[in-house]
Amino acid sequence: MIRGLQALPSPRRLAAGLLLAATFAVISAASPGRPAFGQSVENLRKSDQPLEINADDGIEWNRNDKTYIARGNARAASGDVEVLADVLTAYYREPDEGAEGETEIFLLEATGNVRINSPEGSVYGDKGQYKLDEQIFVMTGGDLRLVSKDDVVTARDSLEYWEGQRKAVARGQAHATHEDKQIKADVLTANFREDAEGDLAVHRIDAVGNVEILTAKEYARGRKGVYFVDEERAELEGEVKITQGENQLDGNYAEVNMATGISKLLGARPGSAGQPTQVKALVLPRASKDKEAGDEVPGADEAAPAAEAGDSGS
Repeated sequence: MIRGLQALPSPRRLAAGLLLAATFAVISAASPGRPAFGQSVENLRKSDQPLEINADDGIEWNRNDKTYIARGNARAASGDVEVLADVLTAYYREPDEGAEGETEIFLLEATGNVRINSPEGSVYGDKGQYKLDEQIFVMTGGDLRLVSKDDVVTARDSLEYWEGQRKAVARGQAHATHEDKQIKADVLTANFREDAEGDLAVHRIDAVGNVEILTAKEYARGRKGVYFVDEERAELEGEVKITQGENQLDGNYAEVNMATGISKLLGARPGSAGQPTQVKALVLPRASKDKEAGDEVPGADEAAPAAEAGDSGS
C-alpha cells in the first residue's frame, strides 16, 4: 500500500481527480428522486482528508509518456468515496520551459471493471474518463448502471457529468427508476442547482427521443418531455399518448401530475404557434370492462386517476 505517493509530482491530483469524478458519477442519476449530495466540486477539491491509492501490481511513473499508472485491483479512496478498477491512469503535462507553475494532470482514466462507491450509491461500467480541462466525466461500457437506495439508472452508451454546466446525461436507451415511477428516453439530462443547504440537487430532467413515463396507474409517451422534480410534474410533447387502464388519450401536448394522478391533454402547447391537432379519447365503458373481467373486477373500488382532455383553443 502506498499512502499519498509523496515521491511523485502532484500526487494528490491523481486521487483527488478520480474521486471528484466518482462523486459526480453518482450524481448522474438523472432520476425523479431528490438526492442530497453533501460534497460539491469545490468541497472535494479543498478536502484535507487522507488520500489512499492501492494496486496489487504496483504503481508506475512513466516520465516519457508523462503518466502515473496503478495496475491490478487498483483503488483510490478518500473518506467514504472510492474508485475501483483494473487500471487507474493519470496523464500529466509540465509547464513550458522557463515558465512558472506545477506539473498538472489533465486526463484521468479508470479502465476495466470500474466501480465507484459512495454513501449515495454505486456506479458500474467498463471505463471512466475525466477531462479536467473541460470538466467532463464520462463512464462507458456494456453494463452501465447506477444504483442507489431509491434509484436505478441504466444507459447503453454513456453516463456523463458536465461539471461547468451542472448537468448529468444518460445516453442511449436511458432508463431511470425511482420507487414506482420510471422515465425512459434516448437521452435523459438532469439539471442541478444548489438547494437551501448549499448542496447540489436535481431540479429538472429533460428527456429527448422515444420518451416514456410509467407510474403504477398510468403510462404516457411522446417525442420529448420535461420532468419538474419539486412539483412531481411532467410535460410531454409530440404525438403524445396517455394510457390509464384500458382508456387511451391522444394529443400533441400533455401535462402529467404524478403527485395527484391528474393528466391534462391538449392539441398543442399553450401559447405555441400553429394549428392545434385534435385531441382524441378512447374510453372503454365500465359495463364492457365488467363483462370482460367477470363479476369480480380487481381494483374496481379503487379510484382511477382523473384525466382532462381539450385543445389549446378551449
